Parts: sequence; structure tokens; C-alpha cells
Amino acid sequence: MRPTVLLFDIDGTLLTTGHAGRRAMERTFARYGSADACSFRFDGLTDKQIARQALTTLGIEPTESAIMASLATYLELLEEEVQRTAAADYRLHDGVVEALRAARERELGIGLGTGNLVEGARIKLSRVGVYEEFAFGGFGSDAEDRTELLRHGAERGARHLGAPLADCRVVVIGDTPKDVSAARGIGAECIGVATGTYAVEALRECGATHVFPSLAAPGALAVLLGDDTGGRVRGA
Repeated sequence: MRPTVLLFDIDGTLLTTGHAGRRAMERTFARYGSADACSFRFDGLTDKQIARQALTTLGIEPTESAIMASLATYLELLEEEVQRTAAADYRLHDGVVEALRAARERELGIGLGTGNLVEGARIKLSRVGVYEEFAFGGFGSDAEDRTELLRHGAERGARHLGAPLADCRVVVIGDTPKDVSAARGIGAECIGVATGTYAVEALRECGATHVFPSLAAPGALAVLLGDDTGGRVRGA
């Protein structure tokens, strides 16, 4: 088997947070004087892109220092929002635990490919006890652009496995067209999972290598592990 690097998105892919991240962002920018700064979709955006758009809406120049200052506040509020979210609303998606266990048993490289800052990823995943499963990642801390942060994640994954990146199979697992586009941008496979706000058909149409309703769907685990990589696109 080729050395395999798995890069999992977080929000909508690994788990649902009951909108804890959105609430933390809204509270952050409400402190700047407007409750409407975050009235746009967050799906597939990195934390820095969200902050940039919110600051722009407020008429504040989105310099790097302004973006990072707002995100420092966000991380403080995120900790609060994650902890106060009811357990019924904060959960891993179907098939995630089984997929991580199987990948670990196969000694695949298990990493993150997420627009969250590193600390945001830690906060969100620690609540459900899986943060330590991920040995590396590409994060919103690395790059504002999702394609570039995935590139960082793939490179770290290859180093983790002790293999040249060119020899590795890289698989991005995500729930939005932006995940699919970024995966294609680094020449990776993409497993689209319709566990977020986008349906199977939407992920299929934007070019995901494989599409499943969730990681618990028939065939999803085999594709993830590389037992079935024939390029078939699966639906519901």
C-alpha cells in the first residue's frame, strides 16, 4: 500500500458544534459595534477569511494585525461557547470514530486539513476527545487560502510517514465545495461527505473523487483506507 496521508476537515465533516464557532465569531465582532458583521455563510471559509470579511463589512482595514487581534478574542469566546453547548448539539458525525480507528490500525497518516486556527481546532476537538488522534495538519494558522493550508498539511503528513510527498496518496475529507476545490488544487483525492450543509449531488457536481452521505455509508471506509480507489462517485 502507498503511504497515505488523510486530511480531515473539522466543521461539518468530523463534527457538528451546535454553531459554537459562529456564535463566538458573532460575539467577537459585536464588540466592534455591529451584530451584522457576520451575516454571511461560513461554509468552507478559513478563520482568517471570516475575520477579513467581517472587518471589511465594519469598514475596518483588514490588516494582518487587525485580523489576528480579532481572532485572539474569538478564541477566548470559542472556549466559552464550546463548553456551554448542549451535548445533544455537539457531537461527532456517524462513522468518524470507526474511520479513525481503522486508519490508526492501518498506520495511515491521520491529520487535519482545516480553516480553523490550531488553537481553535484543539478547542473544538478536545470537547469530543479526538484531538490527540491527529498527528499533524494544515491549519488556518498556516495560510488564509484553503489550498495552501492543505499543501502544508500534505507536506507534514509525508514527513510524519517518512516518505517523499510524491510517493504518498493524499486524501482530503470534507463537506463543502471549497474542500473539494482545494483538494483538487494540490492534486489530492477528495472524499465528500454530505454531513454539513451541502447535499451529495452538490459535492458530486463540484468534482469530488468519491461522495458519501457520511463516513458510515457503505463503501466509505474502504475508499478511505485505499481498499477501493477506483474513482467511483458514490451517492445516497
